[in-house]
Amino acid sequence: MSEVLAALTAVAGGFAGGLLGVGGGILFVPGLVIFLDLGQVQAEATSLLMIVPVAVAGVLRQRAYGNVDVRDGIVVGLLSPLGVAVGVVLANEVPARALELAFAAVALLFAYRLGRRALAPAGP
Repeated sequence: MSEVLAALTAVAGGFAGGLLGVGGGILFVPGLVIFLDLGQVQAEATSLLMIVPVAVAGVLRQRAYGNVDVRDGIVVGLLSPLGVAVGVVLANEVPARALELAFAAVALLFAYRLGRRALAPAGP
C-alpha cells in the first residue's frame, strides 16, 4: 500500500511541477520519507535522480522552441558537480532532523512566495 501512496505522490508532484512550475521534490521528498520510510538524505538523493529524465525531456522540448541558452546550460552543467559535492558533504555531516526542518522551512518559503505572487494584483 505504501508503494501505491508513493507512486500517487510522484504523480501529484509531477502534476504540480508541470502546472505550477514548482519543483516536484516539494512533494516527492516527504512522500518518500513518509510512505517508503526512507531517510531524509536517501529521499533527497532519490528526488534529485528523478529530475534527470524530466530535465532531459524539458530541454529537448524547449530547445525546439528556441528557449534554451546552450552556453549558459553548459556553464551550469560544468559547475553542478561542485555544488553536488558540497551538498553531499553537508548532507552527510548535518543531523537528519536538521535536514528535515531545513527542507520544511524551504517548502514553506516557496509556498509563501507562490501564494504572495498569486494574490498580487496583475501588472500592466
